[in-house]
Amino acid sequence: MNEEELKGLYSAFGTPLYVFDTGELSGRVKKIREILGDRIHLCYSIKANPFLVPAMLPLVDRLEVCSPGELSICEDRKVPGEKILYSGVNKMPNDIKDAVSYGAGICTAESVHQFTLVHEEAVRQGKVLPILLRINVGSQFGMSKEDLLYLIDHRSEYPNLVIEGIHCFGGTQRKNLKIQRGELSMLRDLFEEVRSEHHFDLHRLEYGTGLPVPCFEGDDFDHPFRLLSDLAPDLQAAADFADVTVEMGRFFAASCGWYLTKVTDIKQVKDACYALVDGGIHHVHYDGQMMGMKVPKIVHLKEDSTSKASDPETHSWTICGSLCTTSDVLVRKVDLDGLSLGDVLCFANVGAYSVTEAMDLFLSRTMPRVVLYDGRQGELARDFVESWKLNTQGDSQQM
Repeated sequence: MNEEELKGLYSAFGTPLYVFDTGELSGRVKKIREILGDRIHLCYSIKANPFLVPAMLPLVDRLEVCSPGELSICEDRKVPGEKILYSGVNKMPNDIKDAVSYGAGICTAESVHQFTLVHEEAVRQGKVLPILLRINVGSQFGMSKEDLLYLIDHRSEYPNLVIEGIHCFGGTQRKNLKIQRGELSMLRDLFEEVRSEHHFDLHRLEYGTGLPVPCFEGDDFDHPFRLLSDLAPDLQAAADFADVTVEMGRFFAASCGWYLTKVTDIKQVKDACYALVDGGIHHVHYDGQMMGMKVPKIVHLKEDSTSKASDPETHSWTICGSLCTTSDVLVRKVDLDGLSLGDVLCFANVGAYSVTEAMDLFLSRTMPRVVLYDGRQGELARDFVESWKLNTQGDSQQM
């Protein structure tokens, strides 16, 4: 998005404001498909940004849902059940019941216990359901190889479940492809071991690459698809032993998002120059950012009026938010020319997780508006939300 587009959206919707550029999103998904080829399916993990569900629905083969609330979002947005991969680490019986009743295309099992719960619900509903076994690759997620093989060997005890394949996701923002290549090699060996030693054919692989996206000064913004292109031959080779779906959230969504926040106060304290904005870290979350030490891409929209307080001689600023905590530093040091009251700072690459991971409820401040922009006009997807109503009791709960 250019400055003119950002100014138009600010003028129309005010601040603080999230803008998600669905045109940028569509182009990015198209490029990812070109790199990976026709043999690889795509899955969008909606936890990265649920506001993108309608835009992503026609662009990808399925959506990963990890909670009852996310399932409700899909139901509200009329997502076909067959396009849903129902995942998540804490599937309770009622959650599974709702997913099966809705017609989720396939579920994952994080453990033997989850596998048993899904089977019990399949029996109750008189259905035979496909399922993926999630394998542990070094975190709290997924089951051990021993448990996975146990379920395969004892599959006859669960006649209402059909084990389709493996779900594997180990982490995010992983820049060293040695990790992904090691996982894919392990998975190839596992598929072969199950076939040759356990006399069972696994057909599907749902794989989360955890590829990083550039966010800060010094990151490689010129070659955003380089790591995906480097990994593509390994993913295509995996398609020789399984029907492969690549699951991503951040890598799809990050670049389509902007966060707009207005400068509401400026001051100098000794050698430090501070600019305070009407947003803060309760709205913006960059993976890897600590106390504003890294500088993200920022577009500075200047207020036209010359009557606003400013200091054109000062160029290095600390950008702080509206929270009463020393942690609320968006950027510790950034050079901005002629910063003035009323200027708007536009933070790029916040399309993934900021809207869901930032701590909106702290200090009970107003949650930002959310706008979807298609290259021509902005559509209000969510108006300002008064978070104080979520932080108290009584009649105020009736929203």
